Amino acid sequence: MPLIVQKYGGTSVGNPERITNVAKRLLETQRAGNSVIAVVSAMSGVTDALIKLAREVSSKPTEREMDVLLSTGEQTAMALTAMAIQSMGGKAVSLTGAQAGIVTNGVHTKAKISNVTPDQIKKHLGEGAIVIVAGFQGETSEGDITTLGRGGSDLTAIALASAVDADACQIFTDVDGVYTCDPRVVPTARKIDTISYDEMLEMASSGSKVMQSRSVEFAKKFGVTFEVRSSFNNNPGTIVKEESAGMEQVAVRGVSVERNQAKVTVAQVPDKPGCAARLFTALADAHVMIDVIVQNVSASGTTDISFTMNRDELEKIGDLLDRVAKEIGAGGVSKQDGIAKLSVVGIGMRTHSGVAAKLFEALAKGGINIQMISTSEIKIAVIIEEEKIAEAAKLTHTAFGLDAA
Repeated sequence: MPLIVQKYGGTSVGNPERITNVAKRLLETQRAGNSVIAVVSAMSGVTDALIKLAREVSSKPTEREMDVLLSTGEQTAMALTAMAIQSMGGKAVSLTGAQAGIVTNGVHTKAKISNVTPDQIKKHLGEGAIVIVAGFQGETSEGDITTLGRGGSDLTAIALASAVDADACQIFTDVDGVYTCDPRVVPTARKIDTISYDEMLEMASSGSKVMQSRSVEFAKKFGVTFEVRSSFNNNPGTIVKEESAGMEQVAVRGVSVERNQAKVTVAQVPDKPGCAARLFTALADAHVMIDVIVQNVSASGTTDISFTMNRDELEKIGDLLDRVAKEIGAGGVSKQDGIAKLSVVGIGMRTHSGVAAKLFEALAKGGINIQMISTSEIKIAVIIEEEKIAEAAKLTHTAFGLDAA
C-alpha cells in the first residue's frame, strides 16, 4: 500500500471549517488505497497570539519556556484534525513531535533534527489509522521540548517522509505552487511546474515564503521529491526534485523578495587576521543568522565590514556587537533598517551570460540604488531600499521575460 505524507499549513487549518476540509482530504486519500501521515501547523494566527501572551507576562521569556508554549499551537491543530476525521467515521490518532520519534539538538527555538525513530507512527499505520503529527517540534534526548523555527512544519514533513520511505510527500499551503515571484508583489507572476532543489533552496533562503529553506536542504540531502500545492483546490502543484536535463535552458527561474532586513556595519576594523573571525564567531554563538557580507577595500590599515540579517534580531545583538567591536579595536557599529533583498535565481545562470547586466540595467531604469551585491553560481542578490522593493521586483520580473502571457 502506497504511503503518502501530507503537510497542511496554518491557513489550511485556520478554522473549524478548514480543519474539516483537511479531514475530508485525508480520508479521501486513505480511501483511495493509501496509508496516510499528516503533519499540521498551528492554526493561522495562533503562534503570534501565543508570542503576544508571553510578552504580556514577561519582557524576556526564556527560549526554553517559549518552546513549551509555542508547541501547544500545533498540538491543538493535530488533536482537532484527528477529532474531525473520527467524527466522519475514520480512524485517526494524533502524535506530538516527541511521540512521533523526532529527536533534536538542544538549541531552543531553532532546533535541528538529529534523528527520527517513527516506531509509533508505523504501529498506528499498521492498525489502519491516519496519523496526525504536530509539526514544528521535537524533543531532545534529555526530554526537553524544542521547536524547529518558523516554517518548521515543512521540515517535519520532509524528515518523516525520509524516515518512513514515503512514496509521495505533498506540502499543502494556501497557494497553487511555487511562482516566479510572489503574486502579491508581482501580479503577472506565473506558476512553475518543476523546479530543482538548488533553485528552490535559493528562492526559499531569498525570501520566498512557500517553503522553509532548511526543509529544502533536508529534502536535497536525503533525495525526497515533494510537491507544493494548494489545500483549497485539486490543481497540480510544483514538483521539487533533483536537477534534470533541460532545466538549464531557463536562465532565471524566479525573482524573490525579502523584507524585514537590517544592515549592520562595523567600521574601521583592524585589517589583520582573526578580527572577522572573532566578530562572526560571536554572532554564530548567539545563533544569529547572517546573510550578505561585504568587506570594503582596506585603507590606512583598517576596513569596514557590513552584513545583513533579520531586522527582528537587531535587539539581540546590540550589546554583543558593541563589546566585540571594542575587543578587536574597531571604530564603532552602525545599524540600518528599512532595507530589503531582491534575488534572481536560476540554474541556467551557469551557462547564460549577461544576467547581472540585465538585472542592474532594469534597476537603473527605475532609479533604484544598489547598496550591496551578493552572487552565487545560481543567484544574484542585491540590497536596496525597502520602500522600492515592489517596483524593483516588477521591473526585474519583466526584464527576464517571466510575466504570464
